[in-house]
Amino acid sequence: MAGTLDIVTAIIVFGVLRGTATPVQILQSVASGVLGPAAYQGGASSALLGLGLHYLIALIWTTLFVTAARAWPVLRRHWARSGVLYGAAVWALMNLVVVPLSQVPPRPLTPVGIALNLGILVLMIGLPIAYLTRRFYGAGNQ
Repeated sequence: MAGTLDIVTAIIVFGVLRGTATPVQILQSVASGVLGPAAYQGGASSALLGLGLHYLIALIWTTLFVTAARAWPVLRRHWARSGVLYGAAVWALMNLVVVPLSQVPPRPLTPVGIALNLGILVLMIGLPIAYLTRRFYGAGNQ
């Protein structure tokens, strides 16, 4: 669910509202982590690769949070705070560690880009993952 919320929101914000990229280009940008700039020449196949990688990355982040929240019930008790902090941590790790180590062509971090991407990750990754983890595993008040 979080992966779908994230990619749909990215397409709406950057494709529809801001007009800075098409849905295919957004997905190709994910694939560029593996393929580098060649991803933008790969058409639908690199876009599909990007979509698959996007869901794999979302699954990894979800698994990390669920594992941590099962070990530390405080993350479930304070799910909203945990979700906001987790979304921010995902943004920081992706943009300051993962992306620079990947084949993604370098791009400057701008205040508007940071705010938009951080907001999307907090609202569409961090909070839904934290909320659903609490819903399925309880608040951990035992």
